[in-house]
Amino acid sequence: MPRHAPKITLTPEEADTLKAISKSRTAELRQVERAKIILACFTGMQNKQVAEEMGVAIPTVAKWRKRFVEQGLPGLRDSERPGKPATYGPDFRNRLFDLIDQDPPLGMARWDCPSLAERLEGSTHAVWRLLRKEGIYLHRSRSWCISTDPDFAAKAADIVGLYLNPPLNALVLSVDEKPSIQAIERETGFIETRDKKVYRGYKSTYKRHGTLNLFAALNVATGYVHTETTAQKKREDFQAFIGNVINDLPEDREIHVILDNYGTHKKNERWLEENYKKRVHFHFTPTSASWLNQIEIWFGILSRKALHGASFSSKESLVEAIGAFTARHNENPAPFKWRKREVRGSQLRNTAKNFRN
Repeated sequence: MPRHAPKITLTPEEADTLKAISKSRTAELRQVERAKIILACFTGMQNKQVAEEMGVAIPTVAKWRKRFVEQGLPGLRDSERPGKPATYGPDFRNRLFDLIDQDPPLGMARWDCPSLAERLEGSTHAVWRLLRKEGIYLHRSRSWCISTDPDFAAKAADIVGLYLNPPLNALVLSVDEKPSIQAIERETGFIETRDKKVYRGYKSTYKRHGTLNLFAALNVATGYVHTETTAQKKREDFQAFIGNVINDLPEDREIHVILDNYGTHKKNERWLEENYKKRVHFHFTPTSASWLNQIEIWFGILSRKALHGASFSSKESLVEAIGAFTARHNENPAPFKWRKREVRGSQLRNTAKNFRN
């Protein structure tokens, strides 16, 4: 009596999954082949026809047809086979995590793959693969700054409120200084390495032509930046800069100035009262939270685009470069779309295992 192959039925989800696997360029070849077998069987083809079309043995088609009918998609995976226990299994992973949380060998600041492999009596490559799989990078580091200001919430809300909903008919300025900018002169150009890649090159020796201080005020609403370079950053220099900025603004507008907690920004109440009555108001960011000040974003752009890797033959040429960059920025200013990146699990934990178990 002839035997009949079991009929293949697919749900829409199973059909989509099998089609995706059959067309994949990254899936294992055996998984692609099995997906194509099931899809061919689903069309009503007999095992012999599928085998001839795909160039495989008839028993192979019969095996995966039966496995799929009995187990569904999980049946297309290889069954567990008896054999020697894995050398680098769960026990190796646990021992690795336990070791990472211990002090590194004497004379080393941190663990690395060779030192871990030596202590575990295992393969360096096995350690590297496991760390990479778990997303642990022992050679990378991040610093963090957590404000301890007891009034952090109130101060932060005040600053963010000025950004999102400033008082009616008021201007909001973000002000700070970038001190000790060095006028360094050195040769720069391009170099080609042994692997034929071209990099920016800097000569290791250089000349120093002094330093200067840069004050900057960002109009939060427009993105326009007012700058002024000085030899020092004393309170008198700060007050003079603020005065010059305010003198360029309409007299009928209330001014709110966002500042960090640097010493020269404080104790200016009498000066403000004598010169601007109640027209100008200073708002201070929480302690260790200067990232709330938007001018820091502009300072970062200035450093990347105009200062880093540049060569200045004198302080005057440095002043010219800063002025040219500021003028270029102010030709088409735009407000920053300010946001703070959300950080998950930002609190320091004692062990790596806490993140992976």
